[in-house]
Amino acid sequence: MMRKAMLLIAFGVVLIAGACSPIYRNHGYVPIDEDLAQIEVGKSTRDDVAAAIGRPSSTGLLEGSGWYYVGSRWKTVTWHAPQEISREVVAVSFNDNGVVSNVERFGLEKGQVVTLSRRVTESKVKGIGFLRQLMGSIGRVNAGQVLGNN
Repeated sequence: MMRKAMLLIAFGVVLIAGACSPIYRNHGYVPIDEDLAQIEVGKSTRDDVAAAIGRPSSTGLLEGSGWYYVGSRWKTVTWHAPQEISREVVAVSFNDNGVVSNVERFGLEKGQVVTLSRRVTESKVKGIGFLRQLMGSIGRVNAGQVLGNN
């Protein structure tokens, strides 16, 4: 009888410990560096980008301003609301002729947008305002939006 009680207690401890382990979810799509290497700044067109890394889920608000690939990683522990632990954005900008002018990768560092890598043909970088707005929405997304429950 004592052995059954010990097994039951051990099973309960394992069950509780397993329930406390975090669950991670990835949302969105960010192309890897090997795929981005196929894009040549100043040479590749929109069609080339679409063939190399696919079309994005977000585009710039202005015609021809760029394509944005956004990926987030969320962590859920027990009954607590999911927390976004990382966000990354790849921005591909095009000139007026539809040729790639910039390829940039942005991340977050303490809530601030940080450029992780940049390949540009001109020094004037466009679309940063939209990017700051996109990256700055951390904390304004509730669990229902993340899980698709409206």
